[in-house]
Amino acid sequence: MRAVIQRVARAEVRVAEEVIGSIGPGLLVLVGVADGDSQADTQILAEKLIGLRIFRDDVGKMNRSVAEAGGSVLVVSQFTLHGDLRRGRRPSFLAAAAPEVAEPLVDALIERVGRSVPVASGRFGALMSVELVNDGPVTIIIDVVDGRVT
Repeated sequence: MRAVIQRVARAEVRVAEEVIGSIGPGLLVLVGVADGDSQADTQILAEKLIGLRIFRDDVGKMNRSVAEAGGSVLVVSQFTLHGDLRRGRRPSFLAAAAPEVAEPLVDALIERVGRSVPVASGRFGALMSVELVNDGPVTIIIDVVDGRVT
């Protein structure tokens, strides 16, 4: 699983002009599921997201997690994170998991994150519009492969 994490002041996702998920301060997580990803990978990624210390403490250092900062998480599935550009100019998405494999894993990630902090999400497979106000900016990329963060 690959996640692009952005610390945000606010974020929302729309489908056909309807807001289907929104948060105030917290994390916007764009997540792509690769062929071979598992439920164990969702657990590891959820733990990393909840524990990631990128929010400011009382002295201004990045020392608080989203839970400690009282924030929320917006999870948006994005298979294009596994686009391969090694050949040519048109990305190949062969590394991305098939929808019937990816959707349950994204759902599991959302459920696991939601055990610790408020969570909102996009709609799997839909054409979505994501709007955010980046805070910092702070952007982190995490890859979880075979149960390990790489």
